[in-house]
Amino acid sequence: MSISFIKARILFFGFITGLAIAFPLFAQSGNGDQSLRGKLEQAIEVASGGQLKIQSLKATQLSTIYEVQLNTGEILYSDIAGDYLFAGDMYRTSPSGLINVSSSARQSRVIERLAAVPESEMIIFEPEEIKASITVFTDVDCTYCRKLHSEIDKILEYGIKVRYLAYPRGGESADAYEKMISVWCSDDREKSFEQAKNGQNIPSKKCATPILKHYALGNEFGVNGTPAIVFPDGQLVPGYVEASRLAAMLKI
Repeated sequence: MSISFIKARILFFGFITGLAIAFPLFAQSGNGDQSLRGKLEQAIEVASGGQLKIQSLKATQLSTIYEVQLNTGEILYSDIAGDYLFAGDMYRTSPSGLINVSSSARQSRVIERLAAVPESEMIIFEPEEIKASITVFTDVDCTYCRKLHSEIDKILEYGIKVRYLAYPRGGESADAYEKMISVWCSDDREKSFEQAKNGQNIPSKKCATPILKHYALGNEFGVNGTPAIVFPDGQLVPGYVEASRLAAMLKI
């Protein structure tokens, strides 16, 4: 588990505790003309010391409840007046059981955020015929990342396109960070990537890279280890998945 992820979780739970104190002040302020978003933003800023922001505010299927997504990826729920916030997943009952509404919202957010990342920033391995596509947060030194990539030929045979994003565990302090900069700055990224995955030395290079942006995105999604595989529906699957099982999960 990365240090930044632990810090983010501590910040979030500290924020929830602080919110219990801060929110009654706003509930009693009588600012009925203040917008819901403005009221929530003010309370969240006070409770988190300005570190947490509202990423999105959406109506839910319940007319009096709104979904509040923070910049950390966490989802909260607010009453329509903005007097109360709730932490935890929301479930909808159905004849077949329970449907996690919060999980669906998180996955939609993942799809939306990944769509904004240009493929030119990624390292991509593409089959002749694409049947499915996965996005993988990876660290070139990670044992199970190497194990996953050792099956890249099998994965491609199944028609699975693999899009790699950088996630050096520990961010800038990670041993792999400088190596990943050299990979992303290489004239032949795929070749350098393969060499780094095989434990070979690669020429040191410097340039502007999206590595820390990818790392921050992974933290936003809740990535706390590598590899972390994002499926087309936005589902995040942590850890190594064998090629045939990967194909089965993708229903290929």
